[in-house]
Amino acid sequence: MLSVLIETMNDEEGLARSLASLVSGAVEGVVREVIVCDRGSSDQTHYVAEHAGCTYIASGGVKAGIARAKGDWLLLLEPGARLGEGWTDDVMRHTARLTMAARFSRAKVSGRSLWARVTSRPRALEQGLIITRKQASVQARNGADAEGIARGLAMKTLEAEIVVAPERK
Repeated sequence: MLSVLIETMNDEEGLARSLASLVSGAVEGVVREVIVCDRGSSDQTHYVAEHAGCTYIASGGVKAGIARAKGDWLLLLEPGARLGEGWTDDVMRHTARLTMAARFSRAKVSGRSLWARVTSRPRALEQGLIITRKQASVQARNGADAEGIARGLAMKTLEAEIVVAPERK
């Protein structure tokens, strides 16, 4: 039902944390596949993906992942983001009723400092993105990466929480 896409670049540790939070979705049959779309990692990202049973795409980014996805709905995550308990129920309700994109609620532990809120804007993908494969394909055809696909969309915010990935350096 749901294809998960994670775009990586030297994110072996973050990828492992994100994959661990997806286990409940795989057990419940909500997660059909996980596709890791790499952008030239030089660390062990590919080993983490392969050992976890993910489809690993070495080049082409999220656009190649969307083309390979089998699910009608996609879940795009940043490496290091972790979904909270019960996320599958909220996602199933959303995908059964709506066709608009959605994101997760930011977990309390993901709070940004006042300084960070004043000096920078949030990343478009930091709260994840649930989107139809068709809608994502259109965005990717226009050259958008994972972050670009999430930017500027009208979205519903789900009750299910996400622990936001730390900012990349």
